[in-house]
Amino acid sequence: MSNTETTTETSKRTERRRWNGTDLGLVAVFAALVAGAALVPGLALNGFGVPITFQTLAVMLTGLVLGPARGSAAVGLYTLLGLAGLPIFSQGRSGLAILAGPSAGYIIAFPIAAAAVGWLATVVIRRTTKARALWFFLAATATSIVFVHTLGVLGIALNSKATLEQAFLSDLVFYPGDIIKNLLAAAVAVALHRAFPDVLVRRVRRRTQPTRSA
Repeated sequence: MSNTETTTETSKRTERRRWNGTDLGLVAVFAALVAGAALVPGLALNGFGVPITFQTLAVMLTGLVLGPARGSAAVGLYTLLGLAGLPIFSQGRSGLAILAGPSAGYIIAFPIAAAAVGWLATVVIRRTTKARALWFFLAATATSIVFVHTLGVLGIALNSKATLEQAFLSDLVFYPGDIIKNLLAAAVAVALHRAFPDVLVRRVRRRTQPTRSA
């Protein structure tokens, strides 16, 4: 490869990594979506006051639609604004005090989960065009179990002085709802990718092409 080709390729890669106004707008819109989902009244059924909300649906949808970097940025922005004092956590809560409560593990897990499910979404998009809704659902469910529920259980155990067994049993109440929410997130993400392929699908394909032709 000549120096000119190398410089051109480096320039293209730099351009791909740089976010434009559309990217920043999508981060802001999806951060607002997560905040809006948190404002829907939840049901506290697990015995420790952690409510069942639509937040996990919005978090998974954000990662599946935006991918790992912009997805985690959107959910991270939501989390930082909530910790800074905006009443955008579930039940209108806000501030650093939530990190001392039973919901702490779930809040901390959200940006990590958005990054993880976003990365899995890019893998699915790169590898197959078939049954994406199913693969997205499996990616969201695996991410929920590994990150959201695991950190959620640890947060309950640490901040509520409960045993890990008690925290784990209390967390089980979230699983049926999460399955439904992950199905919805996968279906909506596939529909959005079909309607707006430039958001993530074409971006992933453009990044894959140079590797295949090398």
